[in-house]
Amino acid sequence: MTPGQPMTHPSPTTSYYGWRIAWALALTQTIGFGVLYYTFGVFVKPMEAELGWNRAETSAAFSLALLVSGLAAIPVGRWFDRHGARALMTAGSIWGALLLWGWAHVHNLTTFYLLWAGLGLAMAMVLYEVAFAVLAVWFRRYRPRAMLVVTLMAGLASTIFVPLSTWLVQLAGWRGALEILALIFALGTIPLHALVLRRRPEDIGQVPDGEAVAPGSRGPAPETSLSAKEALRQPTFWWLSLGFALSRATSIALTAHMVPLLTEKGYTPALVALAAGGVGVVQLAGRIVYTPLSERISLFHLSGAFLGGYALSLLGLLFLPEGAGLWAFVLFFGLANGSISLAKPALVAEIYGAKHYGTISGSMTSIVAVAQTIAPFGAGALHGLSGNYNPALWLFATLAAISALAIWQARPRAVLAQP
Repeated sequence: MTPGQPMTHPSPTTSYYGWRIAWALALTQTIGFGVLYYTFGVFVKPMEAELGWNRAETSAAFSLALLVSGLAAIPVGRWFDRHGARALMTAGSIWGALLLWGWAHVHNLTTFYLLWAGLGLAMAMVLYEVAFAVLAVWFRRYRPRAMLVVTLMAGLASTIFVPLSTWLVQLAGWRGALEILALIFALGTIPLHALVLRRRPEDIGQVPDGEAVAPGSRGPAPETSLSAKEALRQPTFWWLSLGFALSRATSIALTAHMVPLLTEKGYTPALVALAAGGVGVVQLAGRIVYTPLSERISLFHLSGAFLGGYALSLLGLLFLPEGAGLWAFVLFFGLANGSISLAKPALVAEIYGAKHYGTISGSMTSIVAVAQTIAPFGAGALHGLSGNYNPALWLFATLAAISALAIWQARPRAVLAQP
């Protein structure tokens, strides 16, 4: 807790406007991830069948979007710090809806790539990075709880939108399905971003968390705040960047190769599908467990321990027999995957405060983006060279262990100086 912060209420104030924002973002993040992120795979085969493209050509577009999204995080973060999220996320929603409609009418590969580069920018403007920046401004003590509200609902994005998109493709064809999803995205995100979001609680006469301020009190003490330039001079920033880059690379690589990896290990398609679903369930459980612990345990220790689960999941596949190895992978990979969405924003907000959160977090995200773009191709290349996934498992187990150690090492050795 920030020194000097009042402790008038033992629990969050439900009438606080910040909770309206949190629930609005929970809905828009669910729709955003569902439409912009998870449904891509549903359209791959229908597009390839009609347009004659191969899997490498179609998958390259999604990788391009992830790279653009990561690189755009810096200018997007700077905009947020100067102007807030309302116009940014509203414009991103409009832009994303238009590009989704354009995707429904694409006929050549160059246009397809341009559309997905644009959708990468839309992701940067409307998904987690900006949403967490909003919560960092509106909450202090209750940041983990507000982030949990958003991530728990958004965790259902694939559960809702993959079956929905599959049904829409069967009903209206892939082009018609995209037109419907563009409409859903527009109606579900534009009004909420435009009408609910506000820049700061002080703008509407409130204070972060919505806690009552005693008569004569000046309210919560200002948070520790560093500029982006000052943050980049601190070893803490670079240790965190290394830790989250390696963790995210491991997560993306394993997610992309999970089905062929487990199939190669000899598991039946039904069991592989069950394991993939199990990872999703454990992710949600991991977020539920991480949040209350984050209020009692050092975020550096807690995050390092959770992210170390990536290494344990791979060691389980390498060393444990059959079923034990599979379910150890599901448990530890799911826990790590669940915590990574919360750990980065929680640590950045705790260390650097909300004032320059967007720029600092965006700088870190750009570093992470490069690693997560390379990782799936690296895993595939190692498989091609060796004929199996074991070298990739060893590599990513090592990287995951280093990532956990980097998070622990990131702990500031002294209190950060006030600007």
